[in-house]
Amino acid sequence: MNKFRTRRARIGALGLVGALSVFAVACNDNADVAETTAPASTEAPTTTAASQTIVDIAAGNPDFSLLVEAVTAAGLVETLQGAGPFTVFAPTNAAFGEALTALKLTKDQLFADKELLTKVLTYHVVAGKVLAADVVKLNGQEVATVEGTTVKVTVEGETVKINDATVVQADVEASNGVIHVIDKVLVPAAPKSIAQIASENPDFSLLVEAVTAAGLVTAIETPGPFTVFAPTNAAFEAALAALKLTKEQLFANKDLLTKVLTYHVFAGKVLAADVVGLNGQEVDMLSGDKVKITVEGDKVKVNEANVVQTDIIASNGVIHVIDAVLVPKI
Repeated sequence: MNKFRTRRARIGALGLVGALSVFAVACNDNADVAETTAPASTEAPTTTAASQTIVDIAAGNPDFSLLVEAVTAAGLVETLQGAGPFTVFAPTNAAFGEALTALKLTKDQLFADKELLTKVLTYHVVAGKVLAADVVKLNGQEVATVEGTTVKVTVEGETVKINDATVVQADVEASNGVIHVIDKVLVPAAPKSIAQIASENPDFSLLVEAVTAAGLVTAIETPGPFTVFAPTNAAFEAALAALKLTKEQLFANKDLLTKVLTYHVFAGKVLAADVVGLNGQEVDMLSGDKVKITVEGDKVKVNEANVVQTDIIASNGVIHVIDAVLVPKI
């Protein structure tokens, strides 16, 4: 941990000024990649980083113009001016140029695809302020990003990696978070379908069995999009006990099983922020029945089930995890 912290002194002012410019308010540099990788100024900023937001700190370093343009093109400037706090893994201009080459994209092609651009940029942001000492403690763990998927933290001696990118400067503090400079752009993997995500999570094994028994796997692999309120194994077991059914009895009744499962699915992609906005409302599910959304402080309920995890993004929708099985009127 101490070696990781001392790396900051060796990197110097270049990384501090340059990396922060990823999130500048605007950029008028339309030069090609080769023309935007000139050495950055080594002059230190004249104001204290911790007194400014990530965006405030960001202005003025042409060596990071590609990332500055990217953030502006994606419309993320205002977001990164918010209260946060955010942890940003910020790649350098050279890293950005290498990523474009690897992706076989020109800058203009990437910037024209706002959805892809936003996905890549938000994959570099973690909600909350995670300092170097905390990052080191996450060795071997997966950390959720604002994009919705995870990055893996690896610590090898004094080297800290985020996926395959090396942290070259740590703990650049801003008033709304912290920035760690990395030497590669993080590229999120293509999202998996709802069915794939569920099948890879052992806590959804009963749900996967139920979907398979009902013959609904193909249906939830279609483009959708769908919003799925996914009960855990514990929730399924509690429901079976309450219904006085064995798993085999429920799975053998395909009509009942299908009705129960489709009562957990909404047509359309409804993220957590949208669910909260539905407080007190009833929502039509694929089964043809309605569920009621209730928000009490920071708790969200669907009927009597508590939402315990939100916004697991899939290629064809989103999953919110609940602690009870939703049972429609039969």
